Amino acid sequence: MTVAVDFHTAAAAEDELPPQRVYEMRDYYQPTEPEPFHNDWQKGVPIAIDLGRSMVRVGLAGKEDPSSIFPSISARYKDRKLRRSLNMVGNDVFLDTSVKSSLKTPFDGPMITNWDSIETLLDYSFLHVGVDSQNRVDSPVVMTEVIAPPFQQRFNLMQLLFETYGVPKLAFGIDSLFSFYQNGGRSGLVVSAGHNATNIIPVVRGDPLISLAKRIDWGGQQGADYLGAFLPLKYPYFPSKINNFQIENMVHDFCYVSTDYQEELKHYLDLDNLEKKDVVLEAPFTEVVKTEKTEEELRLEEAKKKETIRKLQEQARERRLQKLIEKENDFEYFNALQEKMKSMTKKQVVETLREAGFDDQNDLNKYVSGLEKSLKKARNQDVGENDDDDGKPPSWTLLDVPDDQLDEEQLKEKRKQRLMKSNYEARQRARQEKEQAKKEAEEATQRDTEWRESDLSSWTSSRRSKLEALKKKRKQRLRLKEELTDRKSRASQMRMKNIASLANDDSRGSSGKKRRAGNVTIDNDPNDTFGANDDDWAIYRDIAQESDNEIEDEEERKIYEIEEELLRYDPKFTINDSLQRQFNWRNSTLHRFLRGPRDSDPDEQHQQHQIHLNIERIRIPEVIFQPSIAGVDQCGLSELCEQTVLRRLPAEPGFSGDDSKEVLKDIFLTGGQALFKGFDERMRIEFQSFLPVGTELKVRTAEDPLLDAWRGMSKWAVTDDARASFIGKREYEEMGPDYIKENRMGCIRL
Repeated sequence: MTVAVDFHTAAAAEDELPPQRVYEMRDYYQPTEPEPFHNDWQKGVPIAIDLGRSMVRVGLAGKEDPSSIFPSISARYKDRKLRRSLNMVGNDVFLDTSVKSSLKTPFDGPMITNWDSIETLLDYSFLHVGVDSQNRVDSPVVMTEVIAPPFQQRFNLMQLLFETYGVPKLAFGIDSLFSFYQNGGRSGLVVSAGHNATNIIPVVRGDPLISLAKRIDWGGQQGADYLGAFLPLKYPYFPSKINNFQIENMVHDFCYVSTDYQEELKHYLDLDNLEKKDVVLEAPFTEVVKTEKTEEELRLEEAKKKETIRKLQEQARERRLQKLIEKENDFEYFNALQEKMKSMTKKQVVETLREAGFDDQNDLNKYVSGLEKSLKKARNQDVGENDDDDGKPPSWTLLDVPDDQLDEEQLKEKRKQRLMKSNYEARQRARQEKEQAKKEAEEATQRDTEWRESDLSSWTSSRRSKLEALKKKRKQRLRLKEELTDRKSRASQMRMKNIASLANDDSRGSSGKKRRAGNVTIDNDPNDTFGANDDDWAIYRDIAQESDNEIEDEEERKIYEIEEELLRYDPKFTINDSLQRQFNWRNSTLHRFLRGPRDSDPDEQHQQHQIHLNIERIRIPEVIFQPSIAGVDQCGLSELCEQTVLRRLPAEPGFSGDDSKEVLKDIFLTGGQALFKGFDERMRIEFQSFLPVGTELKVRTAEDPLLDAWRGMSKWAVTDDARASFIGKREYEEMGPDYIKENRMGCIRL
């Protein structure tokens, strides 16, 4: 007993996998109520403000956590009912979708460019902390700043805080050093992977060496922008718009640092590995529910479809008949011309041929012969259509009537009936030939069945040989087709020679004039054997640059038929030996990259709104170690650390070998990118790659890379070191904005 094998279901015999988890694309946080106000402010208690490029954290010093955390964005909202404009800040921007479109940030990269927005953020911060004084903030302020800011940045902040808010004291510091202080650091290398840049700062015995600090212009924002530019290239026809908040959440939630990027990249798209690491995210959309049609609707639709097909067939038949009449007229005209030329002189014949557009008598004969063949082909066009369902041949009443007894309209009708009769007779002959071919095919199938049943091994051997020949021929043709795309290849050069040769020999006649453009150009020369071999026609396909889709389809159809027979009857032939297996989605790297390790249905609505994150999960964080991936012309983080630890630090005056050991004992990671899984392990591997064997090394991550900077500010602001570092308002007025008091939190004069 034999069992038919379906190519499309053969792969389903593999082990079934559990349903793939689909994550919803997280969008911006939409609060249900405005940011709460706090009433625990006390006069003289320092206020710590972590003015980050992505988030603002503000609260009273001495507390464990900030009282308010909100995005550093603002928007202007015009309330038409109240007839006034309102400034919305932080999460309050997302309370109304109409406000969200006008949000803006006061930063351009790491620098402040919109001071009006900064003032709005500070107003919002002081109000929510609970400052109740009308005209001034009667509390010292500790604020973060970038490393070595330009004078204008610090000047504007000091002017704004002292003159607009009237704060009594002010101090600045670097967020990563506050985080290092919060985690008990004394000597170490602080690596701050922040929102807009990645910085490294050596710290020796509590003093930061800002002169040795280095920066890489790559941070969390650049990583999100990189992914945002990458996804439209991967999914150019994605039906939904993916906003910046969704992209940032993809980076935060699913990206991780690879401990061996190159090795992992080689095997990332392997099916087994991809099954574990591919992440599917689905964009929100409104699903269109397709209603099932009733049987009556389906019946009417089918009837309408058949009627449309019938009308199209009728129109096509009329057009073919019209063309047939035109060709018949041409055939009669040129036949009459040939008869007329028999009684002409040689000079008259030459003039007549020249007027008709022919080079000589042979050219005319060739054209008439080709036209006759074209007529025969056109008459056989409608073979198989049931225009004689009653079995009786149609009658043509005017064919037996002499022409001199008919008027002009009857002559036209007689000519039409003559064509219809020829067409009918051609269809009858073709139908008989078709029945004969069908009978011969049945006999061949019967003989093949008897051969298979009597000698299966010989039959399978013959089928395998035929299959190999077809595959070899197909492979050679595809290789030639690929070579033709390269204009420098030998196949392409030969093709151009053929074009040039045919253009010189065939496009012009012996007289040098362009040949008449007729309806057909069939060569009736019996001595011309070009075209007898099917390979000859490849020249015309090359010149026309037409696709080989029909040939490919025919080859694949023959190959699939033989493979299906072998799968049915040959136990040694499996699905893995078939051509269909070569086109299986499991073997497509592009499919795995775009659609993951499972089969996909392009018409399924949910899959249309899904994206797959695989290689991007390690590619985005890897840029910090290899900036060239994203086109950033800077060295990577590990190379920068190597230069600092092994070259620049030992050359620093007063730096000893013991200090070098202490620094390596505390490689401190902070900032948003430190939250990437595997970041600390990768840093440990990178340091071990360039340090001497046996060097004591410790890499650690801040307890909370996001909040420890503010907590360090809160802790430091109430110490004696902080009190000695504050700049009073009177000192500012007396000495100007370029006067600062250095501290161990990075506020130093370079």
